[in-house]
Amino acid sequence: MSKFAFKQFSVQQDKCAMKIGTDSVLLGAWCPIEKNPFSVLDIGAGTGVLSLMLAQRTNAEQIDALEIDEDAYEQCVENFEASHWSDRLFCFHAGLDEFVEEPEDEYDIIISNPPFYSEDYKTDNSQRDLARFQDALPFEELIEAADLLLSENGIFAVIIPYKEEERFIDLCSEVELFPVKVTRVKGSHTTPIVRSLLAFKRYELSVLTADELVIEINRHEYTDDYINLTKDFYLKM
Repeated sequence: MSKFAFKQFSVQQDKCAMKIGTDSVLLGAWCPIEKNPFSVLDIGAGTGVLSLMLAQRTNAEQIDALEIDEDAYEQCVENFEASHWSDRLFCFHAGLDEFVEEPEDEYDIIISNPPFYSEDYKTDNSQRDLARFQDALPFEELIEAADLLLSENGIFAVIIPYKEEERFIDLCSEVELFPVKVTRVKGSHTTPIVRSLLAFKRYELSVLTADELVIEINRHEYTDDYINLTKDFYLKM
């Protein structure tokens, strides 16, 4: 499907290796919004869906996206220009290492659905591999950038495989970024946890309670929690 329609915007995705998936929509809908964030940074933007979701959810005046793949970058720009919020959205065609060399801004929200699969195998599609595999954007590099670019009271939000949760939290603690919200995601009540939604700030909570989100009761029969989280975006929710 080359075009994905949401309630307030549409996303063209034919040039992007990574199509719109549940992970991005979950993260964009779940990301904590505190007070009135002025600036947002979306690292590894792909289609730009996270930036567009945060443009819908906030009044942030500066929403910057970063995309290294040329085709995805061009598509992200097209999607931004076609939206109601084009004056607030900007995409940089650069890698994270280039972007952090001369940081000009701090951001109140840094959001990323980073490429993962640290396993060794690669497919025949190098563009998809770049989008999917962690060596394109190691967690360490992402966290270092978040530490450098996050405003004093800012929030850094990601979705990662559940099996990587502990390591990711440990890496963040090394730069004094601490979890303030943790939600673990299961496909159904009977399946294992597959994803972790994590939000970090620069201070530590004395008590942190993780919660759980189940997506489906049965095939295409969604839980109330999932519907309530995503209903502002999905057409059929």
